[in-house]
Amino acid sequence: MKKKIALALSLLFPLPAFSSLTIATTNNGSDLANALLGAGVTISNVALQGAQTQQGFFSGGLSAGIGFESGIILTTGDANSAVGPNTNSNSTTTDSGSDTDLGALINATVLDANVLEFDFQSDSGNISFNYVFASEEYNEFVNSNFNDVFGFFLDGVNIALIPGTSAPVSINNVNLDVNSIFYQNNENAFFNVQYDGFTTVLNASFSGLSNGNHHIKLAIADATDSALDSAVFLQAESFSSSTVPLPPAIWLFGSVLAGFGLIKPRKNYLNKI
Repeated sequence: MKKKIALALSLLFPLPAFSSLTIATTNNGSDLANALLGAGVTISNVALQGAQTQQGFFSGGLSAGIGFESGIILTTGDANSAVGPNTNSNSTTTDSGSDTDLGALINATVLDANVLEFDFQSDSGNISFNYVFASEEYNEFVNSNFNDVFGFFLDGVNIALIPGTSAPVSINNVNLDVNSIFYQNNENAFFNVQYDGFTTVLNASFSGLSNGNHHIKLAIADATDSALDSAVFLQAESFSSSTVPLPPAIWLFGSVLAGFGLIKPRKNYLNKI
């Protein structure tokens, strides 16, 4: 029966062709911010918090399963380790420090923070961007204290939320059991990305900004300890004054298979501290 279901689904959802995700690390915050820049927005006063190889540019995202072709990646470890397939558990300590805003979102100590922030002006009073959150904490450490988190702070307020909720994007808030429509399981290396799971493409937006400068802060961090890495992929040129359309949801195929029990989780990562 499961073989028949898999065959039927494969006709509806084309399997992703494996191709190399390419990463080019950099510690130049201005270059990273400019790669995000879309229509109707100007930026200034860029600042970056992160180790030498903690962030960078990526391409090949569509064939790897991310949902958009290129952009920048911020991680809690080594950005080079994002390249799949998923054959091991990445765990890198960067000593990049903490972030109080992220800690407040989940009421926990956060480590290995990677933060890109800058001032901007929007010509329409609106702002929008597309992103994907990924982590090695899936699925073993869902509903634990190892609740790695990402935030998109607009003038100090987080607008990176699970769609239809007020919940921040974190391990405990989007996974196989909670808000699973936005989650893609990769524990069996279905996608050509190293992380055990990641979200579908999500959008963060805000309307009604006043004239003048505003501040944006993109931040990701490990929660409680430095073991097991997380990342956020941000679509190139999607930080704009108008919404960049989300890509077709063809990568939901992996989640559908998981729902039918056709993809099974690995054993727990036993060396977590």
